[in-house]
Amino acid sequence: MTVDEFLSPEHVAVNLRVNGKAALLEELARQAGRGIDLDYRIIHSALEKRENLGSTGVGDGIALPHARLEAMRKPFSLLVRPRDAIDFDAVDERPVDLVFLLLLPASPQGAQLNALACVARRMRDPEVAAAMRSARDAATLYAALCGASDVGLP
Repeated sequence: MTVDEFLSPEHVAVNLRVNGKAALLEELARQAGRGIDLDYRIIHSALEKRENLGSTGVGDGIALPHARLEAMRKPFSLLVRPRDAIDFDAVDERPVDLVFLLLLPASPQGAQLNALACVARRMRDPEVAAAMRSARDAATLYAALCGASDVGLP
């Protein structure tokens, strides 16, 4: 499975203006709700529930909020780079400036189980992260994450 199998270029945003973690999660839920035609409150609730288990701020300025939803039939994702870094209660206490939302079916099948690991591995690559941070627009941000070197990910 490769990132571009569950991330579409139209679901990427640069310079997203949000004020804090709570506002970011709500905005992600709203955008995802529009993308999958699901009430954003269901998504937001699932994201908050997951965050209450422990922050999905994985360190190095990266957050991977994710949730499993009964209504999902296939993975859906959003990639955003907030205009300003956000305190996300990350494991290394650094603010977050790269955010990948991943929504999965409640019972993912086969390769879908590897989706989160696939994204994390890719985003934590220092060269990929640097390219993502220097991207001037959504298309460049998408290309930085889903570029040719994405081939062969599990």
